[in-house]
Amino acid sequence: MEPKACTPAHFEALLSRRFTEGATSVRLLFGEIKQQGYTGSYSHLARFIAPWKDAGRPLDFIVETPLDPASPASSSSSACGLPAATPAPRIDPTTGRHISPLTAAALCVKPRGQMTSRQLAVVDALKAGSEEFTTMRQLAMRFRALFRGGSLEKLDEWLRDAFSCGIYMRRFAKTLRQDKCAVQNAVTDPWSNGQTEGQINRLKTLKRSMYGQASIELLRARMLPLQECDLHRE
Repeated sequence: MEPKACTPAHFEALLSRRFTEGATSVRLLFGEIKQQGYTGSYSHLARFIAPWKDAGRPLDFIVETPLDPASPASSSSSACGLPAATPAPRIDPTTGRHISPLTAAALCVKPRGQMTSRQLAVVDALKAGSEEFTTMRQLAMRFRALFRGGSLEKLDEWLRDAFSCGIYMRRFAKTLRQDKCAVQNAVTDPWSNGQTEGQINRLKTLKRSMYGQASIELLRARMLPLQECDLHRE
């Protein structure tokens, strides 16, 4: 389906060309596509081209560019065995659209056995187009398996691999090292506070749905299990 004039995607070809020409100002681009019939908002356009600014150029024009071996970016990539290149666009093979960062992050930590056929296709596309995604997903799956295996030796090995790899997982590993004792207890102990956190989340959800509309008695009735004595109360 062709994007409508109210979305920046309708003018993606024009925006990409102007961005590569050096027109990176959102206000300038907004005025230009407004003259071409754009009916959307300024903030929508700003969100649309934000990934281009992060990468330095629009996704459709990103190509692999060799880095100076002495540069920090090159050394961090080689530390993980990753190619020194600017990431290329990731396309959903089922829709033909760019894969959003939120979708990639969610699929990065999801086991293949729990995925739909479409999600499997997206993960395969991400792995084929990004060595960093492949590395991060491997680390995520290994971290997930740690809590089922209960091995502290594997935890130490995972922390070393994650910390030495120059991707975003390094920050997570650094945070775990700051409270390593608690992480070790989570790996070895059979206990979990999952039930407690779930009940807290349920309570907050009920409170939000009833805010300003009901009393504490109704909240107690919805939150606590039905008592046998309540059945005979007049």
